[in-house]
Amino acid sequence: MTTLFHSAPALREERLPGGAHTSLILRKGQILRLTDIDGGANVSMMMLNPHEKSERLNLPDTLKGQHTARLTRGHCFYSDMGRVMAAIVADSCGWHDPFGGVLNAAETQEKYGTGRYQELRNGFYRNGVDNLLVEMGKWDLGLADLLMVVNFFSRVTVDNAGRFTFTPDNSRAGDYVELYAPMDVLLILTALPHPQDPVMEYNPRPVQLSWYQADDSQAVTDAMLTRDENQRAFQNTRFFAL
Repeated sequence: MTTLFHSAPALREERLPGGAHTSLILRKGQILRLTDIDGGANVSMMMLNPHEKSERLNLPDTLKGQHTARLTRGHCFYSDMGRVMAAIVADSCGWHDPFGGVLNAAETQEKYGTGRYQELRNGFYRNGVDNLLVEMGKWDLGLADLLMVVNFFSRVTVDNAGRFTFTPDNSRAGDYVELYAPMDVLLILTALPHPQDPVMEYNPRPVQLSWYQADDSQAVTDAMLTRDENQRAFQNTRFFAL
């Protein structure tokens, strides 16, 4: 049984429609739960330090430091300054992809066909790059600041030849993942299909966002010390907060 580090009720809840995008500051000591409402969701997310936005999520260090090619409960997200920006403290899905990235406008049209606003209105086909850039602009960020993303709820495996394979139905309705913030972290996210999802119909799935206050921040930190590297990264985070 998964241990939860927060109590109900949620501080706030918000539904992110399929195809939509948003950005928020997850405050130090808070937990954000992402819930796959219908199953088959994918959420692409960037992470930055809102107070010094040159500090960003470093996915290569995140994976190398924890000796993993997937992300799940017990894994931390390292910044390029060696600090823990967020950590996965609960996860009913079990596998989140750090490799797949997002599609741009041309790639989206090539995969799904033309889906213009003029005909489809709010149902037009959105793409990951533009969705992220719209949110980034609200924080004085631009194309040069576009980062690698984590694709929550999606599973991509890699064989010995380096070929990627997307796993359908990795996430079912009601699956969730919870992110704990040991420091303030700016999250920029969009709910669009994974680039390697073989389904050729444009049908992005919605997710629920729920905010909680961690009951015991030290207990959360202790649970994340799954590797020596995580302990050093948390030490860096505490030093930064002084």
